[in-house]
Amino acid sequence: MAVLDLAQLTWEEVRDLDRAKAVAILPVGAIEAHGPHLPLATDVIIAETMARAAAARLATHGYDAVLLPPLTYTAAEFAAGFPGTVSVRPGTVTALLLDLARSLTRHGLHVLAVANAHLDPAHVAALEAAVAQNQRENGARIVFPDVTKRPWALRLTEEFRSGACHAGRYETSIVLAARPELVRDAIRLVLPANPRSLSTAIRSGQTSFEAAGGPRAYFGSPADAGADEGVRTIEILGTILAEAVLAELPG
Repeated sequence: MAVLDLAQLTWEEVRDLDRAKAVAILPVGAIEAHGPHLPLATDVIIAETMARAAAARLATHGYDAVLLPPLTYTAAEFAAGFPGTVSVRPGTVTALLLDLARSLTRHGLHVLAVANAHLDPAHVAALEAAVAQNQRENGARIVFPDVTKRPWALRLTEEFRSGACHAGRYETSIVLAARPELVRDAIRLVLPANPRSLSTAIRSGQTSFEAAGGPRAYFGSPADAGADEGVRTIEILGTILAEAVLAELPG
């Protein structure tokens, strides 16, 4: 089977898909500050690489993986104080995902896999709300493996599990693998490590990168990043999404 970009297909090509063997995949990121060395679209880049890696795996299992254009605007309040960050209301995100699920199912696509790379608590809650509400409606089944939770988180890097992972080694490695020309390496290589854990800050009630100890919008060790680690992480993320989808499919 094939990996297909929905926006590049004609309507007749979509009509002729074997709907019983097709899965729609939505990359979900954000436009938000990622340190002084990574682009605002970092989460989108990571989500797209995750989606493509998952699509390749699903194709080997006999499914057409239909990649949707990414969702790039979402709730990003933790980074809202940094120029360039675009944040929308969580309810907007939930409503949009539900509308997408309804629209897809109208055309016979009954599984919508979310390749999410944005971990802002309000955003993750918005995705979870869409999954819960969609179970009571007639939209395409939304599959959303939250990589911050077990068992998925245990597969990812030590830095990711520490919670000090925004624009640090974990994310920077992925961008170095996927879009190295967008990494400001001269800046990255001299950035001191910032070991403060975002997950700990969130549990203690902090609501911004600044309050959590990230005045330059990064946490972790970007100077230690490498493309080889990024390639491995992309494959892990793709495997996570593919396994979550396969677990929801019959047979």
